Amino acid sequence: MHTRRRGSSGSDKPAADEPPEWSDVDEDAIEARVVELAEEGYDPSQIGMQLRDEGVQGTPVPDVKAATGKKVTEILEENGADAELPEDLRNLLEKAVRLHEHVEENGQDHQNRRALQNTESKIRRLADYYRGDEIDQDFTYTAEYAAELLEELDE
Repeated sequence: MHTRRRGSSGSDKPAADEPPEWSDVDEDAIEARVVELAEEGYDPSQIGMQLRDEGVQGTPVPDVKAATGKKVTEILEENGADAELPEDLRNLLEKAVRLHEHVEENGQDHQNRRALQNTESKIRRLADYYRGDEIDQDFTYTAEYAAELLEELDE
């Protein structure tokens, strides 16, 4: 997004609509494990990796949506275990807070100053996308507000 380089194409998910035959796990067991992992503090992407690697009842779950018909975030919303901030926005806020602290201590570090500007730009763009639905309508990014917000969420 912020470079002149072209991105390389990533891998695509298989086009299968149904879970593989070897992964025969009950939908309710998957949903219960998703909620359990969320209560332990895992993010939706981490939950998907845990289910892929460890599985439910010893059986791996290659794709939660194919097995249950719902995304991990939808399962969390239904069970009231969803996060206050979307995962991607939270990760960007954490990165911006770390970069801001670094730039405050190392004012001569122009490369990370530019990285902070790019990260803040991404935050503002993503906040426009989520404003009104996932976050408050009056959300405006500042470094101080981001630090306070993350401290509140970690408590």
